[in-house]
Amino acid sequence: MDRIILQNLEKDKLFDYLKENSYFIKDLNRNPAFYEQFKKIIKEKYNLRFSDKVSNIINDIELVSSVISTLE
Repeated sequence: MDRIILQNLEKDKLFDYLKENSYFIKDLNRNPAFYEQFKKIIKEKYNLRFSDKVSNIINDIELVSSVISTLE
């Protein structure tokens, strides 16, 4: 695998996800341009997108609000 892709995997903290989904290694070896698509797939699969994070925060706030209203 290209050194640049390995550096990007470490920088973007996606190396662990690549280990869990090792079938992507073949695609990245054959076509280094596949990296951006791989990154998008992993972010969707593991809910790492910004919109997913915002949604999780909203859900947490709603949970805390419901607990507080139950305690009152």
